[in-house]
Amino acid sequence: MKNLLKVERAKLNLTQQQLADKVGVSRQTINSIEAERYVPSTVLSLKISDVFNTTVNAIFTLEADD
Repeated sequence: MKNLLKVERAKLNLTQQQLADKVGVSRQTINSIEAERYVPSTVLSLKISDVFNTTVNAIFTLEADD
């Protein structure tokens, strides 16, 4: 799964830690999502999309092999 989390975070000038605090996870979790090593749960994806006031699909995109 591809994501635009780092891009969206930069638009709001948020650090990984600030985003992590807003959605209730560790900074390492945000880092792992951005590096595409970790696929967030539905709940976490929704919390992240709420922070950016957008849809989950605007941040996360399925790839052909997903």
